[in-house]
Amino acid sequence: MYAVIESGGKQYRVAVGDRVKVESLKADAGATVALDKVLVVAGTGDVQIGAPHLDGVTVEAKVVSHGRGDKIRVFKMKRRKDYRRTYGHRQNFTELEILSIGGEAKTKPVDAAVSEPAAKSAPAEVSDVRDDLSKINGIGPKIKERLYELGITTFAQIATLTDTEIEHINGQLSFKGRIQRENWVEQAKALADDAD
Repeated sequence: MYAVIESGGKQYRVAVGDRVKVESLKADAGATVALDKVLVVAGTGDVQIGAPHLDGVTVEAKVVSHGRGDKIRVFKMKRRKDYRRTYGHRQNFTELEILSIGGEAKTKPVDAAVSEPAAKSAPAEVSDVRDDLSKINGIGPKIKERLYELGITTFAQIATLTDTEIEHINGQLSFKGRIQRENWVEQAKALADDAD
């Protein structure tokens, strides 16, 4: 089971037992903190995605230590102006150890919302079948994995997406009309027919 949390304006994928360095938190070493900005919970059953955060879901973590990252060198210059500046920067961080991912999400699981038409047309015993979605132009390895996490694993599911479901996926994955622009549904229909 894993979760995607937001801390300090950045997102982190964490699981129980992981250690992660986040932007500095105001907490003493050894203290327990509750991270309530949870974007995704997955790994057991349905994938739950917040809008933007999941209500009632928190990630408990223990503050291991505070520190500073490696120094980076910044060099600036302006040609023909005799301007040269070099300085360094070390970013502060807080190291956390993830203790638990808990609570119940109040949002409807994405799997149920997105793949409902495919579930009606396909028998339950073949729900674990995964097509190579990267055969669709516009879907690379990363997008393919994100679609798998949303429960979209076959060409048939993409071929039967409704406008509402397409808008939902666009919103969750920040596609901004990419599905319609690259004709995923038509491509998926052709690939599904070829597979038959």
